[in-house]
Amino acid sequence: MFHDIPKPVLDQMKALEEIDALDRQDGTPNIKRLRQITPETGKFLAVLAAGVPDGAWLEIGTSAGYSALWITLATKLRGTKLVTFELLPEKADLAKKTFKKAKVEGLVELVHGDARGHVGGYAEVAFCFLDAEKEMCQEFYDLVVPNLVPGGMLAADNAVSHRDALEDVINRAEVDDRVDSVVVPIGRGVLVCRKI
Repeated sequence: MFHDIPKPVLDQMKALEEIDALDRQDGTPNIKRLRQITPETGKFLAVLAAGVPDGAWLEIGTSAGYSALWITLATKLRGTKLVTFELLPEKADLAKKTFKKAKVEGLVELVHGDARGHVGGYAEVAFCFLDAEKEMCQEFYDLVVPNLVPGGMLAADNAVSHRDALEDVINRAEVDDRVDSVVVPIGRGVLVCRKI
């Protein structure tokens, strides 16, 4: 996966990394920032996703599409497609441009709108990356976990950097007998839940 990343994908990753770094320094308001994952987290997600069983692949919170680019490395390997949801129109527009420039439109489907109205409709979820607003994560956990296939994975970002905001989800996962969970201290921290 990582040894043959297509140039258009690498170019878009680099461009988004530069925008994200500038956003974090120049005072761009939080809601307008890309707030994307680190490259190490992207690699981790791709490796994680590459090993899941068959089923739907979801991402909740697309932003400009950076994390989706990493996940599409695994979708290409596995012959599947990522369905990614973005609520904010300006970020959905950015993601659409990202996917076109990266030439991954056949590997990812962008849905503009509130994922809460869609996620429950996926009966067999193999992989879900959750990077939505923190106050919505518990609701998404409750929508996704029942539909994970055995061996399916739910990964949520910011489990270390925003642990206080995700504490309820982390605690819920620890006692939820439907999943095994661990917080992995990579990037800003990733909560990983594997369906039993």
